[in-house]
Amino acid sequence: MNKAVIMLVEDEESLASFLITELELEGYEVIWAKDGREALEIFKEKEITLILLDWMLPIYDGLTVLRRIRQSSNVPIIMITARSQTSDISMALDQGLDDYITKPFEIEELLARIRVVLRRLGQEKAEKYDYKFGPFEINLLKHQFMVDGKQVHLTPKEFSLMVALIKEPGVVQTRDDLLNEIWGV
Repeated sequence: MNKAVIMLVEDEESLASFLITELELEGYEVIWAKDGREALEIFKEKEITLILLDWMLPIYDGLTVLRRIRQSSNVPIIMITARSQTSDISMALDQGLDDYITKPFEIEELLARIRVVLRRLGQEKAEKYDYKFGPFEINLLKHQFMVDGKQVHLTPKEFSLMVALIKEPGVVQTRDDLLNEIWGV
């Protein structure tokens, strides 16, 4: 079983150091980003299993990072925040946040929340995230389409169409099937 890769996005060095130590003791690989911009750059380059995201960050705040990642990925994200107002938490959950924990917190609770999210992800693995057919490759988590190893930028509808065509090779997709799956018609 591969080690889960957790990206920790936290600008407070002492907290980050503590969390990195605890997460590594639990067997996770940890990549640390100190601000929102660095987090987005790392996310483009690395295969991340889960993100622990602080809300109040320099350059881009956590909510901005969440929104940008959600444009192309469903990677699980747990927000670590000092904000405890219901309206803030509701807004983040509505933007696609998977879970949150308010500071200060007990490390045991954070580790339990991580296990729950990863367990849920494991159950979802029944749905494949990578498809290959001939020269075509699709990564659903990263929202990437590649031909002969080179990324091709597609609109969301084009991407959905390619997924529908490639995920079941050899199965004929009727016009009605495609209209229903992609446009909901």
